[in-house]
Amino acid sequence: MKESKDFFWPSYVDLMTALFLIMLVLFVLGFKRSNDKQRDNENLISELKVQVQEKRKLDEIKAALKRLESNYFEYNPAYKRYELKFPVTFAPKSDVLPYEAQTPLVKAGRFLLREMQSIKNDDNVQYLIVVEGRAAKDLRYPANDPHNLDGPAVRQLSYSRALAVIRLWEQAGLRFPANLEVVAAGSGFRGAGRYTGNQEALNKRFIIQIQPKIGSIGK
Repeated sequence: MKESKDFFWPSYVDLMTALFLIMLVLFVLGFKRSNDKQRDNENLISELKVQVQEKRKLDEIKAALKRLESNYFEYNPAYKRYELKFPVTFAPKSDVLPYEAQTPLVKAGRFLLREMQSIKNDDNVQYLIVVEGRAAKDLRYPANDPHNLDGPAVRQLSYSRALAVIRLWEQAGLRFPANLEVVAAGSGFRGAGRYTGNQEALNKRFIIQIQPKIGSIGK
């Protein structure tokens, strides 16, 4: 009987030790899992706060940009951008601004500068003002004809048209602050929102787009 008790007692101790170790491991795993979940929740809350802040700032920017709707600019809902309201049509293969368009363009530039400067910018949000020049295809030739090739010459022509606007603004004394980056671009025969069909000739123009730099929001 004594031998039986001596044999049973070490087995009982080993069993209790094993159970204790199992409970300890479960406790550690549960504690770690709880900490991980809490950390994940904290990260999620932090991300949501940033998203809410960015959304609020975007709403403020949209409200501020809405003031651009005027005799000079209008909002294009199809392409979600603000564009020059009045047409500026160049002569074929020319990058010289039409004389009658120069005064309205200077007024539009001054209006744009004034409105952009009035936007509350405590968060140092930056804006991209893209002056995009375009070109029109020659309808006397098929679309795949070499005359309508969207090559370097066409891109250079459309870029030069955009550059002509920026130079006009500079000559008029318009100086945009550092948070307003003015960029000239040439899209040639491409670009969203082009005229098509019998209105192809109207693409001898440029458009002005104003967009906040998303990467500068929430910094």
